[in-house]
Amino acid sequence: MKKILEFLKRYKLRNYDFILVFLVVSLSIVGVVAVSSSDVSLQNKQITGVVLGCIVMIIVSLLDYSKLLNFYWAYYILAVLLLLGVLVFGSDSHGAQRWLEIAGITFQPSEISKILIILFYAKFIMVNQKKVKTMGFLFSAIGLLIPPILLILKEPDLSTTIMLCTIFVMILFVGGISWKLVAGVLLAGIPSAALIFYLALLEDSPILKSYQQERILAWLHPEDFADTTAYQTMNSMMAIGSGQLQGKGYDTNEISSVLNSGYISESSTDFIFTVIGEEFGFIGSCIVVFLLVAITIKCLITAARAKDIAGSVIATGMAVWIGFQGLLNIGVATGALPNTGIPLPLVSSGLTSIVSVYIGVGFVLNVGLQQLRKSY
Repeated sequence: MKKILEFLKRYKLRNYDFILVFLVVSLSIVGVVAVSSSDVSLQNKQITGVVLGCIVMIIVSLLDYSKLLNFYWAYYILAVLLLLGVLVFGSDSHGAQRWLEIAGITFQPSEISKILIILFYAKFIMVNQKKVKTMGFLFSAIGLLIPPILLILKEPDLSTTIMLCTIFVMILFVGGISWKLVAGVLLAGIPSAALIFYLALLEDSPILKSYQQERILAWLHPEDFADTTAYQTMNSMMAIGSGQLQGKGYDTNEISSVLNSGYISESSTDFIFTVIGEEFGFIGSCIVVFLLVAITIKCLITAARAKDIAGSVIATGMAVWIGFQGLLNIGVATGALPNTGIPLPLVSSGLTSIVSVYIGVGFVLNVGLQQLRKSY
């Protein structure tokens, strides 16, 4: 106990980011309310996820991330093994094999892999700081990303693949990658993206499965897929619009409710924003967006004040995870983006997703406790 107290004395309570904790918990409470309205049978599970997440977050926030990062190769190997385990022993649901059961506990390794990959690259970039601007480092970093990416694609889980790639690009940028490489990637990336989009829309697309291609076509021409692939998105847009300014109220029993009429499936996960839009209207939707943006900004501020590059990478990775994933989810629910099937961080139902994000936030809080400058 004495050693623990001595360890904690290194931290200053004034540097503990209680505002970030408040924002995260507030968004989680919104999630509990929305999930309960969508499916009351999931209420206790959602509350359990939030409580467990808070406990883990506090514990992680009081540890020393610098020492925990010494096991970075173990995190990478664990991520790959868990993802490999999904393909060998995983359970199938809705045509995807994304869940693994160990000791009676079912979880989604692809969610856990996000924080494990962030921790791995935080230390990997720091160890190779002098080589970051070289092509050799870039190739090695990309090479290490390929195994988990391929395993996730195999599930298949395109949305998590996109998320990991986005996180990877941003943490490399924060890690100090050469501006020449960035410019080169952008110059090559724009025409490459156009080519990929063209290939994705070919009748026998060599890069996308038929259902993935259909989602893009349904996004571009929803009227042609109104009764099939675009059915969910169009009903989601209708439900959000029907909420108007103040919404129809929590767990509304209005006969005009799109949600209660059963026109929205996956309303507790991928389309949870639809529930918020219909029942709490524009005001409720804006509150969710505000919380997501505020959490993202707080993480970026912590990244800017971190004592080392590893801390900056961790906080930036979490900012991208929460901010960009939130953007994807809301974009799908409002029809602004193709249907990718990705949860809204801290809001959608899913024990693994909630706890994984809380673990990440715990690391951000610890980075903040060891920051170079005072909070202001």
